Amino acid sequence: MKVLSHQDPSYASFVRRLNRRALPTTGVRDLVTEIIAEVAARGDEALVTFTQRFDGAKLTPKKLFISEAEFAAAESAVTPATKIAVARSLQNIRNFAKRSLRKDWSAKNGEGATVGERFTPFDRVGVYIPGGKAPLVSTALMTAGFAQAAGVPEILAATPCGPTGVVNPSLLYALKAAGVTEAIRVGGAQAVAALALGTRTIRPVERIFGPGNSFVVEAKRQLVGAVSIDLLPGPSEILILSDKTGNPEFIAADILAQAEHGGDSVVGFATDSKALLGKVIKAIDRQLPSLSRAKIIRDVLKRGTFLLHVKSFAEGVAIANTFAPEHLSLITTEEDRWLPLIRTSGAIYLGNDSPVAVGDFLAGPSHTLPTGGAARSFSGLRADQFQRRTSIVRLDKASVRKSLSVVEEFARIEGLDAHGRSTAIRLEE
Repeated sequence: MKVLSHQDPSYASFVRRLNRRALPTTGVRDLVTEIIAEVAARGDEALVTFTQRFDGAKLTPKKLFISEAEFAAAESAVTPATKIAVARSLQNIRNFAKRSLRKDWSAKNGEGATVGERFTPFDRVGVYIPGGKAPLVSTALMTAGFAQAAGVPEILAATPCGPTGVVNPSLLYALKAAGVTEAIRVGGAQAVAALALGTRTIRPVERIFGPGNSFVVEAKRQLVGAVSIDLLPGPSEILILSDKTGNPEFIAADILAQAEHGGDSVVGFATDSKALLGKVIKAIDRQLPSLSRAKIIRDVLKRGTFLLHVKSFAEGVAIANTFAPEHLSLITTEEDRWLPLIRTSGAIYLGNDSPVAVGDFLAGPSHTLPTGGAARSFSGLRADQFQRRTSIVRLDKASVRKSLSVVEEFARIEGLDAHGRSTAIRLEE
């Protein structure tokens, strides 16, 4: 772990580097461009090739889709406890989603025309569910579950399979419970390309949702225009900001939980209490050996974890806004003072008793959140992102008459006389 105090010579330069931009490396960008081009040109055959290359699974075009028999077998295989956990999480997700859906409205404008908005669900969306080291059942719920709550009729899931071509049964059960209507056993940038562009067997979607590694995120970025996307959610990250009242055992547990994601995960802790910093380091050392993924966690602690002793809590807040973390844990006795000043976090967890893990699995808001500094520009996944917005305008003769002089003036300024004429003609009768 990198441990720095505000008194250290390298502290200021390290803090400046926390001002991140979610931009790809040249290698990632170029490989994703190549993958997209191959999927566009060769479709299903490219998916088969890349699945064998990256996941070690030998598929055929007919085996890209997960069959109904596999979904049924998964439902029989999962435990009652898993079914209860999925049901409880989905209940919270649906309740949260229903509250955030946008509703139709209409009103009269200054000239008496009726104006308003109409919101309808997308017809067909794609949800990407990462695979790899762990079956992300919760991600299936927190993407597809929101689509289902918004009334999307067709939900196509993409998730990588293992070398045998099998997808974890708990994940398959969660996908079906969350309303997925089709699923392909393909991951990576090639899956995103297939969702966006379509192939002989895969019909394209209208919008893509879900997190992934740097290649998945870059594929979503490159394919904007062919399809719309939710946000840029990459490898997991957290920043914990605490005053002296933070519980060191709880903080250490949250650090280890986020490091458990492995890969390019980023974990940060900042406090104005030097004593608390020392206690957290000792708690990490004490808790780590008992964890099943200790090796993965150690790698993240070594490469992607920083602990900072900041000069003041105000400086910690400034660092949080600069870093723009996916998850921010805020622990302070002056919550009402500092919370309004946090502007750039994907999700905020308040107090000692708010573990991020509850948000990951159960609380209700989606855990699909912006990473890599993208929280300055993007919000987390929301139910209303599964809705199209359409504006509505209706005029009658009276509102046309009241509008005419303004329309004719704009038409004169912009040199668009046909615009003015198209309005005036309606009053010539």
